[in-house]
Amino acid sequence: MKKGPLTIKDIAKDLNISTSTVSRALKDNPDISPETRKMVQDYAKKHKYKPNALALSLRTQRNNIIGVIVPELANHFFSGVLSGMETIAEDKDYHVIVCQSSEDYNREIRNVQTLIKARVCGVLISQSKTTTNYDHFQELLDNDIPVIFFDRICTGIDTDKVVVDDYSGTFTAVEYMIKTGCKRIAFFTAPMHLEISKNRKNGYLDALRKYHLPVDESLIRIADTKLLGYEKAKEILQEPNRPDGFMAMNDYTASGVLLAAKELKLKVPDEVSIFGFSNSNISQDTDPMLSTMDQRPMEVGKQAMELLLEKIENPENTSRKNKIIKTSLIVRQTTRSLPEEL
Repeated sequence: MKKGPLTIKDIAKDLNISTSTVSRALKDNPDISPETRKMVQDYAKKHKYKPNALALSLRTQRNNIIGVIVPELANHFFSGVLSGMETIAEDKDYHVIVCQSSEDYNREIRNVQTLIKARVCGVLISQSKTTTNYDHFQELLDNDIPVIFFDRICTGIDTDKVVVDDYSGTFTAVEYMIKTGCKRIAFFTAPMHLEISKNRKNGYLDALRKYHLPVDESLIRIADTKLLGYEKAKEILQEPNRPDGFMAMNDYTASGVLLAAKELKLKVPDEVSIFGFSNSNISQDTDPMLSTMDQRPMEVGKQAMELLLEKIENPENTSRKNKIIKTSLIVRQTTRSLPEEL
């Protein structure tokens, strides 16, 4: 028999449900089914559950610290986003704690727990590409900590979001390659459970459809790193019906594609066109320099921080806002020039 007061974790274990479900059920949250709410509340009443007064008091003691969780600090895009966030935070006298998930789901969970213990007043999150369960994000909301998702968003959590216009950005880049003569364009993407991957794939597919080009699923590959870009590109560039263009998930992947093309003695962009995404430093360090889409990371960071501070300072406002940051086409040397008549 358990010693000491009953906790939310005890209830969750006994009823075989998550702690976040128990927490929401006890608050009578409408997102939880009436049956589950009744089951939890009846169990709590029967076993004389009482909320931990100390925990409740700690939960309401907020400071001026904001937590940020990013997949990778070394990534140009995320470093730019952080700069934008800190610009706004500093102006409003808030401090920022940055956690790195390193694309690891379990580490991301630990990041969340760290920020809860630090009693941050809000959290900005771009989820890791290995995350498919979102209970840890819900735990932040259950602790009355406002959350804003940016770039890699979680559609399963009802909160504000700031995203890059991934669909239009990819459509524009693929359309450009088509207009310069490409007829068989490969698409290198991130894992498809991510919204960012779904949106970019839709942009790619719609550009092909607009110009009545066939969709070849063999040209759609999961490749979102330089190494994967190199390996996958080298593989399909040696096939008889090789692609004449590549739409890459990011500039790092695009640089891997470029390396493979050069190793195979293919002329870029005459035989193979390559488009990256991000406009990172690496896009200008390659030879030839990469054509890419500018994601405007500073603006993403500023908009995300402004949304979060609005939530923190106006907690009674429960309306939802989604911000979409437009991309810009950056044409360099890995794509051909448009015909003069266009």
